[in-house]
Amino acid sequence: MTFPAPPDHIATLAVCAFLAGLIRGFSGFGLSAVLVASASFVIPPKLIIPTAQAMEVIASIALIPTVWRDVNWKWLTPMGAAYVISIPLGVAALAYLPETALRMIGCMVLLVASVCLLLNRRPQLPDGLPLRFGTGIVAGFFAGSTSLGGMVASTMLFAVSLPAKNLRATLVVLFFGSALYSLFWGAWHGVVTSGTFTRAAWLAGPLLLGIAVGTHGFKSVSEAAFRRCVLALLATLAVAGIISVIL
Repeated sequence: MTFPAPPDHIATLAVCAFLAGLIRGFSGFGLSAVLVASASFVIPPKLIIPTAQAMEVIASIALIPTVWRDVNWKWLTPMGAAYVISIPLGVAALAYLPETALRMIGCMVLLVASVCLLLNRRPQLPDGLPLRFGTGIVAGFFAGSTSLGGMVASTMLFAVSLPAKNLRATLVVLFFGSALYSLFWGAWHGVVTSGTFTRAAWLAGPLLLGIAVGTHGFKSVSEAAFRRCVLALLATLAVAGIISVIL
């Protein structure tokens, strides 16, 4: 049995995968957003979004053993239940609606939210089951349709001031389940193909290298520095997503 031939633009995609892994290892999210925003310049979003979901599975397997004890189950459980409902809707939107419009809407919402949090303009929202489930509904839809679900979920978790290690751990476990679920529905709609897994296999090495470097960075920063860095990252990724849509 021979290993599949490398996909088109493999060198560019490898650099994108390393950067995506670097961000994922540091913040616990951002893999899909970085990969889709950067790789969309060389291959269509409808090809790279399912590949990003496959790579989320690889990244989560690498990270889950190191974060399991820090998971906030009071947030993870209702968000996960909401993802079950909203991810199929998001994947259907990716299959049948213009992905550029979906990404533009998602990136604009994230840009406004992250800038407000950077300026310490936090919404006065009660932390309870409705908020957690509602966050999962919105994040799950964008996870299936644009791979921006992690950024949506992390923005809300920052708004309620969840500690950094718990935020990161909760997102890592959430993405593992949501990526597997998204791949299932993507295959159902014909969005996920054998090429999806070929690209993911070729990019796994650069991805894991980036995760290792990013994880080391997370261990060396303070709570306050982590929050500033990640909120700035959210805003930057939102701007990058908008630019990639326009171009």
